[in-house]
Amino acid sequence: MRVHKLTIAALAVAAGLSLTACQGDSDNADGQSTGSSNSSSSSNSGKDSGGKDTDGKSADGENTAVSGGGSDGASDGGSGSGKGSGTDSETAKCLTDHLEITAADGTVGGDQEETVVVGFKNAGAKDCLLTGYAGVDLKTNYGRVSAERTGQEADPVVLKSGEDVFFGVTYPKNDSGGSGVRVEGLVVTPPNETKSVTLDWPGKASLPVTEDGSGTPVRVGPIGSAGQGG
Repeated sequence: MRVHKLTIAALAVAAGLSLTACQGDSDNADGQSTGSSNSSSSSNSGKDSGGKDTDGKSADGENTAVSGGGSDGASDGGSGSGKGSGTDSETAKCLTDHLEITAADGTVGGDQEETVVVGFKNAGAKDCLLTGYAGVDLKTNYGRVSAERTGQEADPVVLKSGEDVFFGVTYPKNDSGGSGVRVEGLVVTPPNETKSVTLDWPGKASLPVTEDGSGTPVRVGPIGSAGQGG
């Protein structure tokens, strides 16, 4: 069978092209999908070996993952401009274990590209700090596709307990007439963390394929770059 090059800047295993530092190490084969949540979380970098990951589904039907257990990651989330209101140098970074992570289709009719909106909700008892970009990879039947950063300014966000913030992941429409590249999951790593969660993919089933590998890449915006539901 002839293998075509992919639009998304040549599909490659995340270890080579991932914009998520240590992404390949933190998302392992331990993640399991459940019928009730249709999502999974995985980790091999948590300090608290007694912690357990729990999966759930939010009331509005979004794919949701809530992690339990300790983690002290150090991935590169990108630097902020310092313009975020309420930023406190003593506010701890948001840990994967303390975030409820959701994903939903956020495409609006007439858009040139498809969009998935990812949400981080602070499920911890204290305020925490998110700065820069999350790491995002798409699991496909050809391997992982690492999202490119849009390059937008990434302001720090102090996320209060119980509050949430959103960012967008855009990807090209499959108008090729073929089956394309099948998307099988969404891997998300919060900024400055090494622990990832894997969610069911809420977007369109496939990405387009072209002969020369040209086309629109998968892109991720900075924290706060999207509203709820897009």
